[in-house]
Amino acid sequence: MLTANNNLRTTQLIRIQTESPTVKTFTFTDKLCSKANPGQFLMLWIPGIDEIPLSIMNAGNDLVSVSVKMIGDATRHMHALETGATIGLRGPFGNSFTESRGRVLLVGGGTGTAPLLFLANRLASKTQRLSFVEGAKTKNELLFVSALDGICQEKNIITTTEDGTAGLQCLVTVPLAKLLDEQQFDMIYTCGPEVMVKKIFEMTEQRKLPLEASLERLMRCGIGLCGSCMIGKYRVCRDGPVFNVAQLREMKAELGVSKLGFDGSRIPV
Repeated sequence: MLTANNNLRTTQLIRIQTESPTVKTFTFTDKLCSKANPGQFLMLWIPGIDEIPLSIMNAGNDLVSVSVKMIGDATRHMHALETGATIGLRGPFGNSFTESRGRVLLVGGGTGTAPLLFLANRLASKTQRLSFVEGAKTKNELLFVSALDGICQEKNIITTTEDGTAGLQCLVTVPLAKLLDEQQFDMIYTCGPEVMVKKIFEMTEQRKLPLEASLERLMRCGIGLCGSCMIGKYRVCRDGPVFNVAQLREMKAELGVSKLGFDGSRIPV
């Protein structure tokens, strides 16, 4: 199955939606990636520019959506594309979140909210209670709030912004601490900036709570060959991108601290 997934296919963009000043969601058709589970990713090729890894935000009925933040040359070119443009795909790759049926908490930051939205949609009809905490620097960067309201109900959603333009003025981990102390959760999922993920890992460890975290790393191949996405003994593309508590313990010396750069040297996260 990996061989088929790793074959490069081409497709066309059929819908482009602006989510924020720096984030757009692109939708296209692909039979293989439309069968992906929440947490998996794909490699998207922008012809003549580059190939980049992207978490899958939604999939089903031959349709696939990814949310892309404009942060560099490749994503700048991606944002300039229009409907009908041709892109290349490989994937889906990696593992996925396990699906809990109890009381669930999701914690997202930035575009890390995208795969958690996919997961929330999948869990909506299965869980006893679905809660979501999302953080961003400013109001314009809070993603998918309306969609989450419809899935989790507004009373189960907490938003934070660093500048106080929406929700609570604080980091996402501030209300999270109170929530973890006051409510019981059968599973916690997180995806976002690695410094945030590390802090959430430390908080759940102190309270002996279950956690699954999706990590990001530099990925060139997507299938575990190049080693550019190493963290500890793990290759994020092949062994992840979703890791459980036991695995996070093994990599905690590097988690939120350092990663491999384009030249193979270790750089701060």
